[in-house]
Amino acid sequence: MSKILIETSARHIHVTEEDLQTLFGEGAKLTLKKDLSQPGQFACFERVDLVGPKGELKGVSILGPTRPATQVELSLTDARKIGIAAPIRESGDIEGTPGCKIVGPKGEVVIDKGVIAAKRHIHLTPIDAENLDVKDKDIVSVKIDTEGRSLIFGDVVCRVSDKFALAMHIDTDESNAAAAAGKVFGEIVK
Repeated sequence: MSKILIETSARHIHVTEEDLQTLFGEGAKLTLKKDLSQPGQFACFERVDLVGPKGELKGVSILGPTRPATQVELSLTDARKIGIAAPIRESGDIEGTPGCKIVGPKGEVVIDKGVIAAKRHIHLTPIDAENLDVKDKDIVSVKIDTEGRSLIFGDVVCRVSDKFALAMHIDTDESNAAAAAGKVFGEIVK
């Protein structure tokens, strides 16, 4: 049985180069605040406000590098707070999703799609997948043992690529439900 690091992915946004320029001004670049567990991914100093029909979320982190499409990842609680019915989707699967207004220090962008609650998932290298006996797009359950809040997460999608590092990502609602503070590990249960 292999233990998998469980990481909480708080609300964040991925932006296109074009939207970055609109939000932060011509010539703007994303500034590395800290590297994330997935190779090449990083949290930025730049932050934006997200506006929905019922409210706004201030100071939302941008994750770099820039992407081909702007995408907002919220917990279901965050989405409800600002009046958006965010569907649960894998990152990048934004067709037919709602949009919102994004406000930066130099401008704003209205996206007509791209707001999701990220489907819980495990990033695996091909070797990790082989060792854990799973394939890309398999759906598994993961047991997490925490003090007073142990649980089994179902509907966890396996995402396999040689560009990944082994880690499971859950949002803040899921993390709170499992009391997953600090360094937490889980294991695939079949």
